[in-house]
Amino acid sequence: MPPAAETVPDQGEGARTGGEPPRPADGTRNRPQRYLGRARHSIRVRAAAAAALLTCLVFCLGTRLAGSYPFGPTTRNTVDLGQQYLPFHVHWRRVLLGEADGDLFLNWSAGFGSNFLGDYGTYLSSPFDLMVVFFPADRTELALYVITAAKITAAGAAMAVLLLRLRRGPWQVAAVLGAAYALCGWTLNYGATVPMWLDGLLAFPLLCLVGEWARTARRPVLGPLVVALAWFANFYTAYMATLGAAVVLTVRLLTADTTARRRLAGLLRASRSVLLGIGLAAPLILVIFLATRVADPTPEVTFTPVAWTEVFARLLPATASVATPALFIGTPALALALTLPFNSAVAPRLRVAWTVAICLVTLSLQWGPTHLLWHAGASPNGLPYRQTFVLCGLLLVAAWLSTARGLPPLPALLGGAALLVALASGARGSLVVDRWTYPAFATALALAVLAAVAALLARRYAVGARTLSALAVGLLVVAQAGETALTGGRIAEQELSKVQWNPRVGPWQEDMARAVEAKNAWPRHRTDPGELPGGNDILLVGGQGAEYYSSLTADTYARTLSALGFGFWAKGRHPVTLDNPVTDAIFSIGTRMRSTPSAPVTPDTLPEGAITVTDSPVPPLVTVRPDVRLPARDAAFGDSPFANQELLLGSTVYTTPDRVRGKDGPGGVTTLTASCPAGSQLWLWAPELKGTAAQTGQPPVTFFGGLPSVQGPMQALGTVPASGAVRIELRGNARAATLPRQPVGCLDRERLDTAVQKLTATGATSVRVSGHTLTAELPPGSTGTALVAAPRISGWSCAVGDASPAPAQRYLGLLAVPIDSTTTSVSCTFRPPGLRIGGAIAAIALLALLALGFRHRFARRATRVHLECTSGSTGGRQRWIRCPPGRRPPWWTP
Repeated sequence: MPPAAETVPDQGEGARTGGEPPRPADGTRNRPQRYLGRARHSIRVRAAAAAALLTCLVFCLGTRLAGSYPFGPTTRNTVDLGQQYLPFHVHWRRVLLGEADGDLFLNWSAGFGSNFLGDYGTYLSSPFDLMVVFFPADRTELALYVITAAKITAAGAAMAVLLLRLRRGPWQVAAVLGAAYALCGWTLNYGATVPMWLDGLLAFPLLCLVGEWARTARRPVLGPLVVALAWFANFYTAYMATLGAAVVLTVRLLTADTTARRRLAGLLRASRSVLLGIGLAAPLILVIFLATRVADPTPEVTFTPVAWTEVFARLLPATASVATPALFIGTPALALALTLPFNSAVAPRLRVAWTVAICLVTLSLQWGPTHLLWHAGASPNGLPYRQTFVLCGLLLVAAWLSTARGLPPLPALLGGAALLVALASGARGSLVVDRWTYPAFATALALAVLAAVAALLARRYAVGARTLSALAVGLLVVAQAGETALTGGRIAEQELSKVQWNPRVGPWQEDMARAVEAKNAWPRHRTDPGELPGGNDILLVGGQGAEYYSSLTADTYARTLSALGFGFWAKGRHPVTLDNPVTDAIFSIGTRMRSTPSAPVTPDTLPEGAITVTDSPVPPLVTVRPDVRLPARDAAFGDSPFANQELLLGSTVYTTPDRVRGKDGPGGVTTLTASCPAGSQLWLWAPELKGTAAQTGQPPVTFFGGLPSVQGPMQALGTVPASGAVRIELRGNARAATLPRQPVGCLDRERLDTAVQKLTATGATSVRVSGHTLTAELPPGSTGTALVAAPRISGWSCAVGDASPAPAQRYLGLLAVPIDSTTTSVSCTFRPPGLRIGGAIAAIALLALLALGFRHRFARRATRVHLECTSGSTGGRQRWIRCPPGRRPPWWTP
């Protein structure tokens, strides 16, 4: 059998009987097929365009109903949208324009130097995110809204195309159902505020199309490229989308009227596309995977399924929750999906297969082992039902299959309506039901019934059928779009009252950005903007500091800062700045900004603040410690942050009282007493305290501890009086909070100034930073260890002079390089772990894809020549072959 024999299309009855083929050499008989193909393409384009337009309009309408930016004054910056997605995009814009401190590999601005390629793959690798460069620097929030809307719009268009690929039908209905998928509850409740996941919403219909191409032996090169793009854009949700596409492909193969051999061949082709696509995306996937392995671990989560009442409630409009599956797809679309099991117009095999698949996927949301399967083996912290966009897509496929050939029969409509009412009744008493839920549900259902009546009348009466059909589609659009817009608005309003939010970017951040730019002296020293009303604010306003919030926050970095008395949020993955002169000296923070709000910070106003700037002499970014010899195996942090700071500084600057007495008083007040040198600066370390602490005669200071999720930083309580007696009053949860063994430290500023002068005199004479490389010139005769004020995260390699680079060593969590008296310079380079092996895998996958493309192209040419040549036979044996001018007979012809 020839190599391409399995892909040769049916040549018609004449070819099978050995007579003249039904198509002459000029191909005129094939024109109707080409016209039909163009007509189908035109229909899909219209469906995609209509779905995109409807999706965009409804999404914007929902934003307007909520009064959210850019159609209102209220902030959209809730949770990860404000604390991760927005600031990372501001930094990404600087990287693209060559204005950032760092490059694609390393981010010098946040986390004292963090793995930016890992963050890029987690938050920024979608092609849509490149749109940020088309907006001014002060319009990044608008850019994010446009990017979010574009992703959702593209998902609606892709689903409309998929539906028409699965079965022919009215493109208007496909457009409505495509928009319903793009604006499902998962999008409105999760995806719109975690926009990097929206790439998975788009990936699901695209990967289903890849499955269709594999099933029909088409587009062997484009399929892997689509898979690669999906996994490159956001591998986390692309993994879930791939599982969902596998479910769709399995059902399609089982219900296809074909042989087992062809089913297996289709499955193998799909597997090949997935493996090649993942291989092409391997450089980024491996970088993220290895960064995840060394990230700060979050507490283990045990999955507990929610009550089915809550699951049913999330099928209804205007419901919001981060702990339940967001399954809303619109009442009309859900009603159509529920008619499939009762629709006698659909083949029984199709009805059974799709109904069973949807039921099994629904049950998989609620079972522990399959929950872990959906989430790649690790139960996530928060949002336990991140995969529900796949189930929403399956429900809409069911709705399309039931209505593509026309309105379902009346018994199916009645059966679906009864099931819909039963589900709505089962949701009564749910905690997530809003006051708008049942009114919106009833209104949408009534409009859907009117649309069904109009469609039935159009089927029965020829006069006015076109008008009635248009009316039916119009009612369907109004019901679906109106209910979805209301749901989007209500969810946005509820989120502001239930989850953490950040204000919009306003004068406070703009003034701070100008102040940082005016004082920036990097890499001579760092400029820290301090705390602003948000998260990752250092990426918004510029500078270089400790503030950093990412899913990939390195464990080394988090533990180092925690041991030094820094605070954190998000269970350790969001370290925050520490306004402390000792740590400023350790990390070479020579300029520190401090700001306070000028007015209360609210969701619907632009924040304003008063800014002060303080300059302090600090050592250079690279210092020399003659007293440290590597490897320092016995070097480890203790339980006192004051002693830990002294270890990294190399000098004793604190006095820690040997005995701190605590006494509980009336009104929930706990009093601490101790003795410190007069005139020293009093510091309190109370990581679990949530309340206030005040030294006698000084204003109270707010602490925000709450372990294990939140750790409060150490804070200054003023100057120790001349008597040396220290008296501290703790309010809040002081009695429940456990104080550390040494909660009080008294800083001697003269000792600190002496330590800074010593480190400056023996430190690097110059420091140069270029992208992901740091080079420092050292004073002649330097010995011991060169310490770089940057966390020793995985990926650093260092060299002395002209020597070959070697993996960097660490000293108490910082980069450390052993030197001797002949060392004049030290250079360190960061390369994200996994990049080299990922690149090798991608190269192999690319070669395999090129070979596959060449083979497919050769096979198509050979097949085309074979079909254009005609043959005759005499007595059962082939005697002659006739080909068009310029064509040679196929090489495999007997």
